[in-house]
Amino acid sequence: MAAVCSSSLFRRLRPGLPAAAVLATAVLATALTAAPSAGAGTAYPRVAPAPGGAAAFAAEPTGTAPPPPTSTPSTPSTTPFPPSAPTNLTATQVRSTSVTLTWTAATRGCCPVVGYDITYYQAFDDVVYGVSLGDVTTATITTYIQPGRQYSFRVSARDGDGRRSPSTDALTVVTPVTDTGPDTTPPSAPQNLTVGDVTASTAKLSWSPSTDDTGVLGYDVYRFDGWYTSTRVATVPGTTYTAALPPETPLRTLYYVRARDAAGNVSIASNTVTLPTTTTPPPPPPSTCRVTYRNQSEWPGGFVATVTVQNTGTAPIDGWIVTFSFPGDQQVTTAWNATVGQTGAAVTARNADWNRVIAPTGSTTFGFQGRWSASDPPPTGFSLNGAPCTSG
Repeated sequence: MAAVCSSSLFRRLRPGLPAAAVLATAVLATALTAAPSAGAGTAYPRVAPAPGGAAAFAAEPTGTAPPPPTSTPSTPSTTPFPPSAPTNLTATQVRSTSVTLTWTAATRGCCPVVGYDITYYQAFDDVVYGVSLGDVTTATITTYIQPGRQYSFRVSARDGDGRRSPSTDALTVVTPVTDTGPDTTPPSAPQNLTVGDVTASTAKLSWSPSTDDTGVLGYDVYRFDGWYTSTRVATVPGTTYTAALPPETPLRTLYYVRARDAAGNVSIASNTVTLPTTTTPPPPPPSTCRVTYRNQSEWPGGFVATVTVQNTGTAPIDGWIVTFSFPGDQQVTTAWNATVGQTGAAVTARNADWNRVIAPTGSTTFGFQGRWSASDPPPTGFSLNGAPCTSG
């Protein structure tokens, strides 16, 4: 791995940034570019000081000027064209806290290539990170790389005079949540996210299904403010979600979807879509589910719990995902009657084939065994297919 020469970070402009801010940024950049450096100006010949320390000044020329040279000296070529863009940018290894990149070297322009610059950013964030390297064609990036996150990378070449090539196309990867677990492969990205069936207060999102080597547990639906804040609004078992229309805000309101597997690996995000806005936020729908959590047994360092999901609505529930978060440091180790995944404190439980449908007034129960160290309090907030449930 090549040594990193330097690194930096800066913020990139987001769509929807107020025009005044963009203009101010452009004017500032122009001013900084146009300002001369200290000591810049017309160069004059230096004159050696006279004996005794007094300055000696050049005398006015006298007499006849010398004859012109017999031949005109040739002017060296100084055409300032940069290197070509590197090609074939590839991630040869993606781990939870590092990404190894390789690329094909750029072709020199007027001057030899002396190094490469890598810029990268986390998806749906406005901070861009920069790394400067020597004349290499591979690098392992570890700074600001975190588990279960999506990153985009670009590489450009530079010559000895600081001229930079165009960048490569963006390479997008998602890091696994662990490097040692039985499953380190994320699902494929959901495709073709679209908006349909818009009413006065809701809009239906739909997308094409993802694939995974061990099976997709569910889909996380996110709302993004167009700047740097994403909020997970639901985890659903299928490929549709009915979202409440967002209120009007100065920022944009975008939605995107990620697939999730039982190990907690998440996919690269789908495309984003924009929902119509409403001036009056709709009231939350009435709860149609009740979730009861029971600690069946507990001992130092371990516990067994059951979760009962009841359909309190008038229509059958065909396919369900229950989500909740542990308030302590509990960790699920085994489960039955559902496929259970956990990321941090967040737990996602999906139906088995045989208990997929919950009839009105009906219920189903799943359970799990886990471990804990500091505390084992029961969770208090539950959602079913993205809608909140009552507890008890």
